[in-house]
Amino acid sequence: QVQLVESGGGLVQPGGSLRLSCVASGSILRFNAVAWYREAPGKQRALVVGISNSGRINYADSVKGRFTISRDNAKNAVELQMNSLKPEDTAVYYCNTIVGGFNYWGQGTQVTVSS
Repeated sequence: QVQLVESGGGLVQPGGSLRLSCVASGSILRFNAVAWYREAPGKQRALVVGISNSGRINYADSVKGRFTISRDNAKNAVELQMNSLKPEDTAVYYCNTIVGGFNYWGQGTQVTVSS
């Protein structure tokens, strides 16, 4: 059983920054592919960024140049630095990984971008 826990969401003004963190028990996030998704009200959950087990990174076009994914092996975490936030970034952000063919999700963290 893999448990993912996200943190770092909150309310921020347009142009501001937030740093999300996804932590799992053990060292699973050091070696597994991990992705961040987001789900805005009335919309389907969508991929924000993924990092493969080899370190290859794939960003959604809407966040390129503003968001950065990274691994923090000391914390067994994958983090998402979000800069230049826009109101359209408002959503619940979820961490995801697949282990042994099973899809695991965190509980989500709310990000609200508003003045």
